[in-house]
Amino acid sequence: MFFMTGLCFASWASRIATIQQDLGLSDAALGGVLFATPVGLMASLPFSGWIITKIGSRKLLIAALIVYACCLVTLGLAQNTFQLIICLAFFGFSSNAVNISVNTQAVAAEELYQKPILASFHGLWSLAGFAGAGIGTFMIGKQIIPLHHFSIIFALIIIAVAVTSGYLKNDKVTSSGPVFVLPDNSLIKLGIIAFCSMICEGAMFDWSVIYFKKVVFAQGAWMGAGYTAFMLTMAGGRFIADWFAHRFGLKRTLQLSGMLTATGLILAVVFPYIYTAMAGFLLVGFGVSSVVPLVYSAAGKSKTMSAGVALAAVSTIGFMGFLVGPPIIGFIAGLASLRASFTLIAAMGICVTVFATKAKI
Repeated sequence: MFFMTGLCFASWASRIATIQQDLGLSDAALGGVLFATPVGLMASLPFSGWIITKIGSRKLLIAALIVYACCLVTLGLAQNTFQLIICLAFFGFSSNAVNISVNTQAVAAEELYQKPILASFHGLWSLAGFAGAGIGTFMIGKQIIPLHHFSIIFALIIIAVAVTSGYLKNDKVTSSGPVFVLPDNSLIKLGIIAFCSMICEGAMFDWSVIYFKKVVFAQGAWMGAGYTAFMLTMAGGRFIADWFAHRFGLKRTLQLSGMLTATGLILAVVFPYIYTAMAGFLLVGFGVSSVVPLVYSAAGKSKTMSAGVALAAVSTIGFMGFLVGPPIIGFIAGLASLRASFTLIAAMGICVTVFATKAKI
């Protein structure tokens, strides 16, 4: 389920530049269009937090992932900017429901194993992003339009849901949960750390190819080199994050993560050449790899509310960064330059270190 979720999003991310060109959107206009996704996510906030207490994470995950895949196909059907905005709003709405339910299932699995494994689940999400980038590069090379590309991914997701849904934990909830629960102080701090890191992550997903094209002046297949480098280290970092955090502690792991993210982005901005930018993006991948899974794992152990509701609060705050970051990049790029916008995103990496230092974790 994590892999299919990552594949769905990465498929969209890999074709953003194609759709931008097809619809004739400037960087600033693209930033405005991408804002539809966080709007859809915010609209789903009260719904997702409430529905998971009614039907449980298993049923929500199955339904939401199918809807998420359907929304991906509609992105390929969009013929103008207005249609794309509407489709992205529904894409964001369903993505939040998927994010909350799949992480709730992962927290339940982690409890069964009695050891940290959540980062490995997110590692599979990242591997899917790597696979999605490769598939996207292949589709672009073969000049396959986004609609046909997305339809293939839709079919794969439907098959995966049919095969794996029987193995999910059937967490039926008999209590009538509230429509909306305000997170406590500790959850808000965890959400802020996730928010800052996921701004960086979202920027890399949506703008790394464009950055290599317009700032690094990469040609051909090299345009996707930065995105590939980022996905490679993010996936690899998540498979060692559980061990690293267990040995050195959550606070130190998050502090180092923020420093690596900021250093990598600054390197890519100061030295906008293919190899130095790739090295920077490799560091960013390592930096963002552990933050979200470790924050979600901590939130799932909340003593003030159920795992599903706590994750709904923290993941929504964090995922807002994932979706708000790309539009902000576009607006700043329109006002100044992509290099200037990536400099601002580097500041978010520093914020991860600062907030992790102050948080009681």
